[in-house]
Amino acid sequence: MEGTPRGNVALVVENDPTDDVRRLGDWLTGGGLTLDVVRPHAGDPLPADLDGYAALVVMGGEQDAFPDESGERTSPWFGTLEGLLRKAVRHKVPTLAVCLGAQLLAQAHGGTVERSTEGPEIGVKLVARRDVADNDPIFAAVPFAPDVLQWHRDAIVELPVNAVLLAASTHYPVQAFRVGGSAWGLQFHIECDTEMFAAWAMDGVATLADLGIDPIEMLEQVDAAQDDVAEIWRPFAERFAAVALGRSPHGDGGLRSLPLLGPR
Repeated sequence: MEGTPRGNVALVVENDPTDDVRRLGDWLTGGGLTLDVVRPHAGDPLPADLDGYAALVVMGGEQDAFPDESGERTSPWFGTLEGLLRKAVRHKVPTLAVCLGAQLLAQAHGGTVERSTEGPEIGVKLVARRDVADNDPIFAAVPFAPDVLQWHRDAIVELPVNAVLLAASTHYPVQAFRVGGSAWGLQFHIECDTEMFAAWAMDGVATLADLGIDPIEMLEQVDAAQDDVAEIWRPFAERFAAVALGRSPHGDGGLRSLPLLGPR
């Protein structure tokens, strides 16, 4: 599989109908990718492998990445999806995993995901880019403390041994990371618009009340942050698309060897 042409199609796995690819999808298609969206929550089968795909994108959801006390997975396709995530890293298929997707990426490679002892993290937040991100092909251009949107209750408490931590925050240390040379995980959300976030708030009214968060004030902050989020994360998504297409992520348009990715 490694070294074979992959075209321009990205496999997008939608784990939950409340978290579709939304703005991230627009940014990826703007970067030259075509999206093949599969919805296992609606009965769509996951492919056995990633032959013919230029990239893998795994979205979030309200499920837990880890098994319950009886050992059952919250979604029956998670085992297959983790297998795809392992194949993506092994065959250097560029991968972008968001929130739950990032947790599954970490877990698939030996990391640990647990219910956070800090409680849910919700709303407009800042994360801090680490110095090592200067050497990353798509994270290097991200500013030191970018705006992000958060909605999660679980945390990656241990990264895989071959992972590089790219961004962190005080109470939730793992915010962004890379596994191997070409698989990126984001604990935060870059895909959601205000409408999506408002739907989450409506479903999570009790959680917001428990946290003392005013939903109207929070949604005003989310709406006000949308342009700033797009300013940072649209180019990030376009750089990911460039890597998936074998192009320079730095905007020069030329094909070149990407040292972090190894041979394609």
